[in-house]
Amino acid sequence: MLGVASLILGAIVIVLFGSWLIRRFRGGSRSASERESLERHQEAQGREPPVAVGDERESAVYEFADHHSGEKRAVCKVEGFVVFVEDLPPGLEETDVIRFKVLSFNRGHTSATAAYLGRA
Repeated sequence: MLGVASLILGAIVIVLFGSWLIRRFRGGSRSASERESLERHQEAQGREPPVAVGDERESAVYEFADHHSGEKRAVCKVEGFVVFVEDLPPGLEETDVIRFKVLSFNRGHTSATAAYLGRA
């Protein structure tokens, strides 16, 4: 009797684990907004950036991010493309419109780093 119960329990564990693996790799557990975000990210990886090194642009501050160096950076977007702006003055807030100069791209050209030039 113990052998049959162990077999049934083992089969249940294998089915549950297998269904979890399938959902994990197919993305079935992601919400609609997470799937949409992933799709936008994959599309962005395939397109050319709307900015070039040396460009001076204006954009509103979308949010702030902490760089691994401990420095606070402004997150701005140009046509949906993310630009991290460094060397920020104190008192800058979200939605403030700033000017910046693009300095470089990340390895995959999916975001850029820029230097703060002033308020727009």
